[in-house]
Amino acid sequence: MKQPGRKIMAPLIMAWLIASGSVMAQGNRHEFSLQQAVEYASRNNVQVKNALLNIQSQQQTNREITASALPNITGSVGMTDYIKIPTSLIPGEVFGQPAGTYIPVQFGTKYNSTASIQLQQLLFDGQVFIALQARNTSIEFQTKNKEVTEEAIKTNIYKIYYQLVLSKTQIDLLDANISRLQKLQHDAAELYKNGFAEKLDIDKVSVQLVNLQTEKTKALNSISVGYLGLKTLMGMPVKDTLVLTDKLSDEQVKEDFSKDTSYLYSDRKDFQYLSLAKKLNEFNIKRYQLSYIPSLSLTGAYSKNAQRNKFDFFSGGSWFTTSYIGLNLSVPIFDGFARSARISRSRIELKETVNQIDNLKLSIDGEVEQAKINFRSALATMDFQKQNMQLAETVYNQTKKKFEAGTGSNTEITAAQTDLITAQTNYMSALYSAVIAKVDYLKATGKL
Repeated sequence: MKQPGRKIMAPLIMAWLIASGSVMAQGNRHEFSLQQAVEYASRNNVQVKNALLNIQSQQQTNREITASALPNITGSVGMTDYIKIPTSLIPGEVFGQPAGTYIPVQFGTKYNSTASIQLQQLLFDGQVFIALQARNTSIEFQTKNKEVTEEAIKTNIYKIYYQLVLSKTQIDLLDANISRLQKLQHDAAELYKNGFAEKLDIDKVSVQLVNLQTEKTKALNSISVGYLGLKTLMGMPVKDTLVLTDKLSDEQVKEDFSKDTSYLYSDRKDFQYLSLAKKLNEFNIKRYQLSYIPSLSLTGAYSKNAQRNKFDFFSGGSWFTTSYIGLNLSVPIFDGFARSARISRSRIELKETVNQIDNLKLSIDGEVEQAKINFRSALATMDFQKQNMQLAETVYNQTKKKFEAGTGSNTEITAAQTDLITAQTNYMSALYSAVIAKVDYLKATGKL
């Protein structure tokens, strides 16, 4: 006999255990709708946290770029103690000595002290100018990276959350079928006592009942493992309790599908991300092109200098002032073609990004069409399986009435029960497939 209920018992489910109070957790209790689960993951998922840190890191990088365009002021204080004052040689003929002779003399004082402040201000540098222009785009690029990460996690949470919701219905169906078989087993036993049934009829029902109970145990184990997977994805502590509050029906799956089937590339987060990468590539080319232009900076300094033979700098005496201001023009002449290589490399990187954008457009077109086909097919299958389940339930009820009236056989009721379980399982599988198809369609069109 085919084992029922295996098609949708994938490993990321646990809602039924939590909702029924079967798991006693020691942590916090969370009752989440789908949107609340997504919001929780956006605050606690490690990948999203790191993406947020990348934004903060880029903000600090932007501060460094801004600092390069602001004045740079440095102060310094120094003191020198000449244990031996330097000796200089003066030509002897200056003082009437023979030519070729030198007289050793010492200039200066034992103690020298200087206090100064220096100013450097960049007036123009092409690379810094472009870097300042690219600051906002750099932040947008990292922010978009965070959104791409969030969307990937959101997609998985949508699928898992709905799988969790459907798992409770699946368990309920298993319980209902177990109840039916227990009733059937009791009826068969009574008929056997009165001589209207064989022992084989009871055994057949017992085998079915054990199979369903085993299937339920396996399903609950799968749910437990799946629940751990969902909490890990959300960044939730394992000891916390999670209750899912949203419901799911085939009407919700069909909702809004036929209203708007248009889409724009720019609605996709990954397309926006690559577009920003292209913009940064263009900034890079401009930055290296402007490196051929001379840079201009302003410099200035103000200092006080004192010289003493005794260490009495703070008890009077003269301090001599020195100050200056100047302009520095740096003209690039030849760098071994390094700038040319950087520009060529940046242009190649820009072409690569453009190629990635073109390829992404093709991929988006393919994803949307495939998702649309899969969604329509899944909806049709879901409707067919729902009708088939309703028909199987009708057949089972009629067969049960015949069996209870003594006009039906145990073989018929067993077959009807098996068909009903199979139809229920097929419907639940079709409903989940339709949910997945809808999530894939919304993601493909950038509307998730």
